[in-house]
Amino acid sequence: MSLLGLRTALADGAPELAEALARAGTSHGADLIAPPAARPFIAAALAEALGTAVDDGPPPGVVLAVTASVAEAEDLAAGVGDLLGPEAVAVFPGWETLPHERLSPSADTVGQRIAVLRRMADPARRPRVITTPVRALLQPLSRQISAIEPISAAVGDEVDLDRIAHRLVEFGYLRTDLVERRGQFAMRGGILDVFPPTEEHPVRVELWGDVVEEVRAFSVADQRSLELLPAGLLALPVRELLLTDTVRERARALAAAHPQIADVASRIAEGLIVDGMEALAAALVDDLVVLVDLLPPGSVLLTCDPE
Repeated sequence: MSLLGLRTALADGAPELAEALARAGTSHGADLIAPPAARPFIAAALAEALGTAVDDGPPPGVVLAVTASVAEAEDLAAGVGDLLGPEAVAVFPGWETLPHERLSPSADTVGQRIAVLRRMADPARRPRVITTPVRALLQPLSRQISAIEPISAAVGDEVDLDRIAHRLVEFGYLRTDLVERRGQFAMRGGILDVFPPTEEHPVRVELWGDVVEEVRAFSVADQRSLELLPAGLLALPVRELLLTDTVRERARALAAAHPQIADVASRIAEGLIVDGMEALAAALVDDLVVLVDLLPPGSVLLTCDPE
């Protein structure tokens, strides 16, 4: 159901909103006092004010709507989706862990964050509105994470299974005998099973020699094959700290220089996944940024309940 008429009625009957839209994107900005139910309409109106892509001009920016919690960000995204369509909005979640905890964010969370960053960097797939909790706005991340090419395999492709396995380990996947959770993969003969973080079901890639013969989803419960996947396998990282050769070398030096964290750093240096290893990202990765640093030109920040 489209709520476009309600958005139009709000814009016509609220001169304060029209004034705020006129000042959006300027150095002064604008303040609006409105009930929480008006937030989706305001975000959608801002997105409309930014315009749409034209052939001879730069693509428009996005509206980054910041909320107090993940639940509020999801509710706001649902409301904006009713106004602009579900493809026009995305939720950028924050980690569900705290900095001092020896825990890592889930594969689902990391996959969703990277998927949103990849969409934001692609003008053809860029969402018009991104909603995010304030914790996600403050969470440092690697500038290069959205530019990393996912692991892909489609019917007819010639692939090297050993190379794919190496990249999956770099991406933070765990090798198991049986794939049961997101972030796991298994290999046996000419079959590769992978559970990407953004997929509902794990993916099975069957090869004839080195050539991909079939790509299907399969059931976790009984491991039986499901529908064919014409687009093939697309596996995003399940960790934001990737175990590249550079990261492992820095971890080795870090373990030697700081004995108090040698247990974690030395395991990273060996290429092992360690819970909570993201806490060392600032020492292992160059060029950490926050989400606003990655916004395309012309974007607007909408802060809900700024206090």
